Amino acid sequence: MKKGYSGAPASPARRVLGLLIFLCGIAAAQESPSPPAPDPILVSYKQNFMRASLAAKAEILRDAATDEQAREFMGPLCEYALVFALQNAEILGQDPDMIDLAAFAARGMGEAGYTAGAGALWEVFDAYRNSLTRTEVLKALGTAGKGSPFIAEKLNEHLAGENSRYRSRSAVDFLTVEACIAALGSLGDPSSFSVLFSTLVSGYPDAIIKAAEKALSDLGGDYKQFLVEIIRNGPPAEKLAAFNAGMSGGRFGSAEKGEIAEAALDVSLGLVSDSTNRYEVSSLRYAAVNVLAAMRWNRANALVIRHFYTAQTDYQQGTVSRERFLEAIACLGAMGSPEAAQTLALQMGYINSQIERNGEYDGELTMAVIRTLGEMGDKAAYDNLLYIGYLSYPEQIKAAAREALNRLKW
Repeated sequence: MKKGYSGAPASPARRVLGLLIFLCGIAAAQESPSPPAPDPILVSYKQNFMRASLAAKAEILRDAATDEQAREFMGPLCEYALVFALQNAEILGQDPDMIDLAAFAARGMGEAGYTAGAGALWEVFDAYRNSLTRTEVLKALGTAGKGSPFIAEKLNEHLAGENSRYRSRSAVDFLTVEACIAALGSLGDPSSFSVLFSTLVSGYPDAIIKAAEKALSDLGGDYKQFLVEIIRNGPPAEKLAAFNAGMSGGRFGSAEKGEIAEAALDVSLGLVSDSTNRYEVSSLRYAAVNVLAAMRWNRANALVIRHFYTAQTDYQQGTVSRERFLEAIACLGAMGSPEAAQTLALQMGYINSQIERNGEYDGELTMAVIRTLGEMGDKAAYDNLLYIGYLSYPEQIKAAAREALNRLKW
């Protein structure tokens, strides 16, 4: 008898257990799908691609693109070609045949919409610096990169860098800039809004600006909120451009424009002391005030009062024209609130004290305050309007004061 073997027959229980294990193994094998067999057509093209000379490789891709079944394998084949281009970029990156190959493979992947190859496309963009390859890669990423936050982020970073170089008067490739803008518009990722808007105000030629405008219109998300974010957080020049974009065209209704203008006034009032960007900040502030006055947007009442006192100081110091102060007065009147009326009544009291002390007053400004107080009709102005009749104003102003008094509501 051999050692370790008893010769005893297996028990019925052990035979049943063995049978169950055997059957479970068969079932598991049936349930676990085996890897799909390689596409024989794709394998054939890959073999031919590897055997061919560098000059012939692009021709193989062109031939493959005409195959009736190309849609089933063209994406993976182009990715295979791009990997080859990446592996040889250091040595052959400047070779015309390699450039042609990389450009055609990128174009083919984009036409196939092969999203699995988006990473390879970006690597090729990073490795190849010629305009042809980069332009084709960017066009391809507009389709192959859809749904990829990584690709959107990389394109955003690239365009931001090009914008910075252009603003510093360094040379940029307009063809690739325009292709990058188009790709971002095609991807439609809301994260691209800031960099596309920055492109819009960077002083590019008209073709680039039009491309940026189109891309911005193609983005998903809340366009109004994007503009407000730029007004709040962007550079001063971009703040003003974002405000102007919100006010132009018919994209927004009155309520949305009012919200944008209110945000612009809020931000610009917080930057009054910013002497380095005084022009942009003051332009934004006065533009916002005119919009709020025209819309009678009284939600901004407190901000308008703050602006009035700022404009008053500016006018007294001679840093702004009378026109700007008159606009601030008109905006107070448009608010129509008791607080705005009280503010303007105090201004009338100040003017009265000036003429009482030294006989000096600004006729146009005084008339504007009187008429606005009459339009507001708030009784808070009564005492100061009444006192006008006892001072050395000309009859024209006194008549305007009497008319305003008659319009007060009690």
